[in-house]
Amino acid sequence: MPASIEHSIPVHLLSGFLGSGKTTLLNQVVDYYKAQDVKVAIIMNELGDVNLDGQFVEGDVPMAEMLSGCICCTIRGDLSIELKELIDEHQPEVVLIESTGAANPMEIIDAVTEAALFMRIDLRTIATVVDGPELLERSRRGGKTFKLMQDQIRCATDLIVNKADKLAPEELVEVQQLVRELNAFAPLTVTVRCVTDLSIFDLAAAPKAKLAPSAERFDDTASGKHVCGANCNHDHDHDHEHEHGDYSSHSHVMTLTHYFAGPINSHAFEELIQRLPREVYRAKGIVTFTDTSSRFLFQYAYREVEFIRITPQGNVSDVAVFIGEHFGKEALQLELEELEQNRLG
Repeated sequence: MPASIEHSIPVHLLSGFLGSGKTTLLNQVVDYYKAQDVKVAIIMNELGDVNLDGQFVEGDVPMAEMLSGCICCTIRGDLSIELKELIDEHQPEVVLIESTGAANPMEIIDAVTEAALFMRIDLRTIATVVDGPELLERSRRGGKTFKLMQDQIRCATDLIVNKADKLAPEELVEVQQLVRELNAFAPLTVTVRCVTDLSIFDLAAAPKAKLAPSAERFDDTASGKHVCGANCNHDHDHDHEHEHGDYSSHSHVMTLTHYFAGPINSHAFEELIQRLPREVYRAKGIVTFTDTSSRFLFQYAYREVEFIRITPQGNVSDVAVFIGEHFGKEALQLELEELEQNRLG
């Protein structure tokens, strides 16, 4: 039965860095609800101009796309509108929000707080998917991305340490220790491809998250400020920070969205992907190759690329989205244009 206006609609936030496995988890949760005949709706957020992860979600699931920005910053004010329209039109019993991997969860909680002023919603869970191998590597190098990953872990009500199959036993122990040093309270599960007990998403489960940013374990009682990691001190003065150039924790993240005019050569494209600099840590898109008859969704994360044969629904353009830190966007754009010019090469 659709949630009535008298009842709060449960909202679950899926967080985690780029390529960690959030969309894999999202699809499992959707199937979990469908098996129980629970009507679910989705809000998916992408930094690029097109939502490619949405291609994995079945067409009968209501979905709102928030593109070209992050929920907590450039399109933060739109979250309330998207949530309200989604709930009014489809009357779901539960809403899943998959944030971009570059988002700080506490800033999203602030955005959901604003949405709660206009409708009855109940933020139940902040499930953070941790890319085990990437966390381990970033912990040894430091930098802004590692700080962002720390924030995502600190702010979780539930932790999923993913890609355990790509870690040696001693590395897995080290990753769990890293996570536990940052968040000693949230239940922690070690997974491969995010296969885990999904009971945390039960509609009858007691809420763990609070819409107001006041979770006791994050309180800095000495200062009176609410603290969540190196880049998450909130005095609810987000716009003031932007005016003074002190951008939020993912301001170092860059995106490039390129739409292809037609099919491209598969070998040349794979070679381009393999040449991507380390600063590009995520890429995905839909491409048509001159030497095959199918279209493919490709996903690239940390030097590994996967191609999945798909049949997109509706009018879906060929596109590639690249996400990274301070990479040469102009040079990459030129390479993509050259690839199109030499599509038969």
